[in-house]
Amino acid sequence: MPHFVSGVVRFQNEVYPEKRELFEKLSLGQSPEALFITCSDSRIETAMITQTEPGELFICRNAGNIVPPHSNQTGAMTASIEFAVAALKVPHIVICGHTECGAMKGAMNPEGLNNLPHVKEWLGFSKAAVDIVNELNADKSESERMRLLLEQNVFLQIQHLKTHPSVAVRLAKGDLQIHGWVYDIKSGGVSAYDEKSDTFVPVAERYAEEMAKLASQDACASG
Repeated sequence: MPHFVSGVVRFQNEVYPEKRELFEKLSLGQSPEALFITCSDSRIETAMITQTEPGELFICRNAGNIVPPHSNQTGAMTASIEFAVAALKVPHIVICGHTECGAMKGAMNPEGLNNLPHVKEWLGFSKAAVDIVNELNADKSESERMRLLLEQNVFLQIQHLKTHPSVAVRLAKGDLQIHGWVYDIKSGGVSAYDEKSDTFVPVAERYAEEMAKLASQDACASG
């Protein structure tokens, strides 16, 4: 029996009974805190990384954590973004890239994707990020260029995200925040883009002020 099948049995017999109340509540509806857009890579486990429970994240995954620019052609990403932002009213959107990303390696070397025509076309949505890295960082090492590509791709997809009408409206109203992250598989570290320093910094550093406020609120509530 495949390992994931035995996992379903264990979930039904052990995990679900412990969280029955949560699942009964979720059966009545959802109100996620964030739309979380990340890669389909099997090594990315969003619930483990963010330590979230079911119902807390509305997750969209695809090769390269890509957001195509808005167009009149309906696609899965376009529809999911619209639903999360306009119907579920999520207050946050996270675009999370990751190290050792096969999609970004393919985007950097598209000639190796001739036998994967759909993948090659999909990764065309990352071409501007590749061009930036090639133009401005040609003297860097391959590993440095790949790290820069991961970050530039996150920036690019954020720009694409802003072309979606539902997102643009919420940003104009000021009740939606967009976050750019990169997850390091080997170290477990997550870095987030910090507008003040214009660079990626550890999540704990980027959100230190917000975390301090939350801790203070929790202390007041418990006191």
